[in-house]
Amino acid sequence: MTAPFPKATIEGYPRVGAHRELKRALESYWSGKIDAETFESAAHSLRLDTYARLKELGLTEDYAIPADVAYYDHVLETALTVGAAQGESLDNEFTLARGNKDTAPLEMTKWFDTNYHYIVPEITDEQAFSARPQRVLKIVEEARAAGYTVRPVLVGPVTLLALSKQAEGATKQPLDHLNELVDSYLTVLAELHDAGVEWIQLAEPALVADLAAADDATLAAALKTAYGRILSAEKRPQVYLTTPYGSLNAGLDVITELQPEAVQVDLSVGTLALDNSYLERVAKLAEATHLSAGLVDGRNVWAANLRDLREKFETLGDNVSVTTSVSLQHVPHTVEAETSLPVDVATWFAFADEKIREVVALSAGPLDAPEAYAQADRAVRTRAESSRTHDQAVQDRTAQLPEGQVQRQPEFAERNKAQEALGLPQLPTTTIGSFPQTAEIRAARAAHRKGELSDADYTEALRNEVKSVIELQERLGLDVLVHGEPERNDMVQYFAELLDGFVVTENGWVQSYGSRCTRPPIVVGDISRPKAMTTEWAKFAQSLSEKHVKGMLTGPVTILAWSFVRDDVHQSVSADQLGVALADEVCDLEEAGIDIIQIDEPALRELLPLREKDRKAYLDWAVRSFRVVSLQAKPETQIHTHLCYSEFGQIIDAVAGLDADVTSIEAARSRMELLEDIDEKFHSEIGPGIYDIHSPRIPSVAEMAELIRAALKNVPVERLWVNPDCGLKTRGYEETEASLRNMVLARDEVRASL
Repeated sequence: MTAPFPKATIEGYPRVGAHRELKRALESYWSGKIDAETFESAAHSLRLDTYARLKELGLTEDYAIPADVAYYDHVLETALTVGAAQGESLDNEFTLARGNKDTAPLEMTKWFDTNYHYIVPEITDEQAFSARPQRVLKIVEEARAAGYTVRPVLVGPVTLLALSKQAEGATKQPLDHLNELVDSYLTVLAELHDAGVEWIQLAEPALVADLAAADDATLAAALKTAYGRILSAEKRPQVYLTTPYGSLNAGLDVITELQPEAVQVDLSVGTLALDNSYLERVAKLAEATHLSAGLVDGRNVWAANLRDLREKFETLGDNVSVTTSVSLQHVPHTVEAETSLPVDVATWFAFADEKIREVVALSAGPLDAPEAYAQADRAVRTRAESSRTHDQAVQDRTAQLPEGQVQRQPEFAERNKAQEALGLPQLPTTTIGSFPQTAEIRAARAAHRKGELSDADYTEALRNEVKSVIELQERLGLDVLVHGEPERNDMVQYFAELLDGFVVTENGWVQSYGSRCTRPPIVVGDISRPKAMTTEWAKFAQSLSEKHVKGMLTGPVTILAWSFVRDDVHQSVSADQLGVALADEVCDLEEAGIDIIQIDEPALRELLPLREKDRKAYLDWAVRSFRVVSLQAKPETQIHTHLCYSEFGQIIDAVAGLDADVTSIEAARSRMELLEDIDEKFHSEIGPGIYDIHSPRIPSVAEMAELIRAALKNVPVERLWVNPDCGLKTRGYEETEASLRNMVLARDEVRASL
C-alpha cells in the first residue's frame, strides 16, 4: 500500500542539537580528541534523539519526520551522495569543507537570503556523477531499526547545479550536466525504492529566485527536463518537491503540469507581502497534486496568528497538508530553554519546537486544538498592546532625517586627499577586526556572567588581552591595528545587549556553517542607544600604540540580517533607527581620537531579495542606512567597511554606493574572481582578502603574494589594501600568528617588486 502524505510535517529541523551536541562532536573530532567511530556514534545518537523529540511534538504519521541530515552542510552532503563532489571518508568530506595543510577548501557562500553558509560544488567538464545511495540508505535503515519511518531529504538536481560553479578550466556550465546528474539521482531513488522507502523530499529553492547563473525561464525548463525523467521512472519513491524561501513564477506552471505526488510552497507572511497573489495562484496547484502549505514561518521567531493562518489554509481546498515555509534550521530549538527572557515578551515567540506545535494545531483546526489557538490569541494581543514596541522619541528623531538618499560631504576625492595625513604606507596591511577568542577569555566571560568574577577583574582580563593583541600586531608589522574585540561575544549580539529595543537569548543557537553557531538577538521594538558602546575600548587600545587603531562597529543591515526582526514594521524603519544610533557612536569615537572607523556590513548581499523586481527597493534603504551612520563623519576620518561570503557582482553598484573610503571583501576562496566586477564607478580603496580564515590551513607567503599580484591586475596599487577574508575570532593564536606573519611577508615581497 502506498503511504499517504502526512497531514502535518516540517521541512527540516536544527541539526546541531538542543545542546549543540554535533558542534562538540565535530570540534572534538577535528582536534583529535575522539576518533571517527566515536564521532559517528555521537551523531547517530543525536539523530535518534531528534526523531524521538519530533514524534513527541506531534509528528506521528509515517514520513512526517524529515531526515535532514548533514555533518557539515546539506549541499555538500547531497553533492557527495550524487557524485557532484568526490569523497568517501569523513576526512575527505571535511577536507572539501575546511581544507587542510595541503588542500584549499571549496568555496563557501550564503544559502539564498539567509545567514547559513553552504559549500559550493565545483563541476568539471568530465564530471563523473557516481551515485552513493548508501549515504542515504544508512540514515533510513538506522531510523527504521529504532522504530521511525523518516523521509530522506536531498537538494534537488536543478538547485544543486544552479548553485554550483564551473571548476577552473571548465568550459561547460554546471546546468549543462543536468541529464548526467539526473541519472545519478535515479540510481539513488531506485535504491531507496528497493529498500521500501515510499517518500523522498527533493528541495528546489532555486525555482523561487532570479539567479545570476540562470534566469527563471531557464530554471523552469531545467525543472521540466529533470522531473519529467524522475517522475516517469518506474522504480522510485513518491516525490515531495519543495520550493522554500519565496514564490514560484514560471516554475509553478511546470510543477502543475508535472504533477509530482506532493509539493511544498512557501506561504509565509514575508513571501505573501512580496507576492500578494501567490496564495490564490497556488490554490490551483492543489487541484493537480497534494499541496503542503508552508504557512508557519520558519525564518522568524514570532508566535503565529493561528486564526489568520487557518483562514488561509481553508481557502486551499481539501487536498492540503500543513508545513513550515522553510527548514527550521534557521531558528533556535525551543523557547522552553530560555529562563531570562522578559516575562512580558517570552510568550510572543515560537522557536522550532513551538512552531511544530503550531503546524500540528493548524492541521487539526480550532475545535481540535483550542488551547493552542487561545495561546496564539494571547500572544498577538499582548504584543500589540505592549509599550516595548514603540518609542515616540526614537520615531521623532528618525523622522528628522532627510527623505531619500543621504550623502556624506565632501565627496570621496576630497576626503581621500584629506586622509593622506594618516600617513599610511603603500599596500597597507590590517585585519578585519576580531582576534581569537581564547579559552581563558571565554571562561572569564562565563564566570562574569555567573557573578563569579567581579566587574573590575573581568575588565582587567579584557584589558590584558587587548594589550597582548596590540603587541602581537606591532611585532608582526601590521600597519593599521585593531583591539581584537575580546569584550564581544558576537559582532551583533554585543551591540544588541547595549541597545534598547532588543532582547537576547541564553540558548537560542542557530547554525551558521559546520560547527559555527550564533545566537541571533530579537528586535522587539524601536531601537536607540542609551550610551556609548565601543569608545572606551577603542580609546584604550589607541593609547597602547603610535600606529592607527580602528574603531569597530557592526553596520545596521548586518545587525538586522543576523537578528530576528520585527514583522510589524518594515525593516527600513529599524535600519534608520540603527543608523542614527551608530552615527552617535561614530561621533564619540572621533572625539576620542579614533581616525579610522570600520562599519562592517558582511550581510549586505545576504538580505538581497531573491526576485529581481524587489531588489532596488531593498538596496535603496540598505545603502541609505549605512550612509546615515557615516553621514556626519569628518573628512579626515577614514571610514572602512567589510563584506564577505557572497556573490558581489549582483550588488556591486550598491557596494560602491556605500561611499566608504576603504572596502574589504572576501576574495581568497574565489581567487579574486569578484574583482572582475569592479569598474571605474567603484571609487574606494579595496582590501580583497588574501587568505581564508574559515579554514585552519596556514597559507604560504608565495600563495598570498600570488593573490596580491592577481588583485593588482584589477586594482591600482594606490588603492589596494592587504588583509584576511574575515575576522579571526574562530581561529587559534598559533595559526593566526603564522598566517599574519606570512601575509605581511607576502606584502613586502610584492611591494619590493613594484
